[in-house]
Amino acid sequence: MTAGVFAVVFGLVVLFVLFFYALAGIRIVRPYEKGLVERLGKYQRTVDSGLHIIIPVIDRMTKVDMRENVVDVPPQEVITKDNVVVTVDAVVYYEATDPVKLVYNVANFYIAATKLAQTNLRNVIGEMQLDESLTSREQINAALRQILDDATDKWGVRVVRVELQRIEPPIDVTEAMHRQMKAERDRRAKILEADGDKQAAIARAEGSKEAAILEAQGRANAIKEVAEAEKFEKLTVAEGEALAIKSVFGAIHEGDPSNDLIAIRYLEALKAIADGPANKVFLPMEVSGIMGSIGGIAELFREKQAAEE
Repeated sequence: MTAGVFAVVFGLVVLFVLFFYALAGIRIVRPYEKGLVERLGKYQRTVDSGLHIIIPVIDRMTKVDMRENVVDVPPQEVITKDNVVVTVDAVVYYEATDPVKLVYNVANFYIAATKLAQTNLRNVIGEMQLDESLTSREQINAALRQILDDATDKWGVRVVRVELQRIEPPIDVTEAMHRQMKAERDRRAKILEADGDKQAAIARAEGSKEAAILEAQGRANAIKEVAEAEKFEKLTVAEGEALAIKSVFGAIHEGDPSNDLIAIRYLEALKAIADGPANKVFLPMEVSGIMGSIGGIAELFREKQAAEE
């Protein structure tokens, strides 16, 4: 091999080495990532998304995912305040706020967050009664999120939220709770049924009361109308009789009757009154007037007989 060929081959090798060396120094950071650049084992800078060039072998880049992630807390048995063993598991949502702290302050964040969540979950539920823990999921989530957020702040992580997946009591406790719930529902059903019967009885009583009141009012109105009709009829008859008497009285005064005529009509009236099966004795109040009228009548008859003779 001549010197010229050797120089060409050596040059190509050097170009290949330089090319791969330069290629090894190219780093691409995605939009949801941050890059930590170390030079000879010492932190140098933090880079954002985009294309970056580092010195191979001398520099090293560690990428940190800044997206929201989740830690699955495995099921564990927890003793409540009233000494009931329940199985609890949860999920923790977190996001990185400081990639430097997340890389250099904790060796394995996932394991550390899992153990921290398990420990504090036991502490939070251990301070509650069983019934309270079953009905206070939001309270447990908020308390656990606050504790984890404070504890992971030095790791450059913010705990977004914590969600309990399940709280399962033992089978015997669950069966007892089912029986208690069924008994409570039966009690409520009986109470509702009794209230319904009570309301129905009250409604029937009020209906009967209103019906009796309406019936009494109807009778009272009917009696009032009948009384008013009879009163009107009596007034009409009385007015008619008054008009008749007034007419007769007027006719008598217009005819100017004599005492003799009045006496005769008086005697006819007495005869009509005395006519009947019963024995009656009449003593007129104006006996002297009547006798005078009778004497006048007798005198008229005598004068008539003398004139005929």
